[in-house]
Amino acid sequence: MASVTIRDVAKKANVGIGTVSRVINKSTAVSQETRQKVLAAIQALGYTPHPLARRLSLGRTLTVGVVLPFLTLPSYVERLRGVQQMLEDSEYDLSLHSRENPAKLNQLIDELSLNKSVDGAIVFSLIPSELQIQQFAQARIPLILVDACHPDVNRVYIDDEKGGYLATSHLIELGHRKIAFLSDYLENPFKFTAMRKRYDGYRRALEQAGLPFRPDYHQEGTLGARDSFEKAKILLSLPERPSAVFAASDTHAVGVIKAAHELGLKVPENLSVVGYDDIRDAEYLDITTIHQPLFESGKESVNILLASLIEPPEAPSDVKLPIELIIRGTTARPT
Repeated sequence: MASVTIRDVAKKANVGIGTVSRVINKSTAVSQETRQKVLAAIQALGYTPHPLARRLSLGRTLTVGVVLPFLTLPSYVERLRGVQQMLEDSEYDLSLHSRENPAKLNQLIDELSLNKSVDGAIVFSLIPSELQIQQFAQARIPLILVDACHPDVNRVYIDDEKGGYLATSHLIELGHRKIAFLSDYLENPFKFTAMRKRYDGYRRALEQAGLPFRPDYHQEGTLGARDSFEKAKILLSLPERPSAVFAASDTHAVGVIKAAHELGLKVPENLSVVGYDDIRDAEYLDITTIHQPLFESGKESVNILLASLIEPPEAPSDVKLPIELIIRGTTARPT
């Protein structure tokens, strides 16, 4: 019979994991009614917190560190919203760490694991080194990766290869045969993997449809709509321009749409565009996109972290969130 976990207690008491954590740690920031519900659930289930984790949870920093490479990008902002909402129901404060320089970002991760300035860490899109992972483990600081995977670390992620495949397949099913792909640089100093996997999905969909890959139909650039705008103009000025573009993020898609308008092309009459992420602007601009649960990924990372602070898991948590093609107004059959 499986042992009772903190998640079981939270479910039975109909509260968040953070609330259970506060009751266990005897925090005063819980109403008497809620405290009694949690204590009743603990008693009914026969739950006992892991003794080592219980000892470590006392007298600590009550701070969760979040490390991310680009603070203002919409996808990261949405994930942070999820983190913040979950932490509001706990006793932990958020400590945010962001650098756009890979070396300095790596130094930040080192400092978190060595200085023991946080009780747990959530890292977005980056995979710490093997040494850093060992340092977190030795310091007994739970580490959660979001939008990145390592077999020895708790992780919350999506299937980006499948997302690239779904986006491209949608365009193929509409009848497009000249499909371009616009992305960040596939090789980058941060060693991000999402763009490469979306590219792999794009290539797989083309291959399955019997469509040749055209190197001139792939443009890489830096993050942001401005550079995407310039790269999109290159694609749309080709002698045999594509009839559709799969943009590897909604930010890229905005740049593509702006470039199309400047060149006198109508979307979707003359050019279909698919984005990725489903940020708020995508719905506002009616962009067909691949929805990934950004907000939910932030929430789930905190769920895993809080549970790990109470009872260290026997094996790393592996949470793969679903993705979905959202069809809106920027895709249509080619004319």
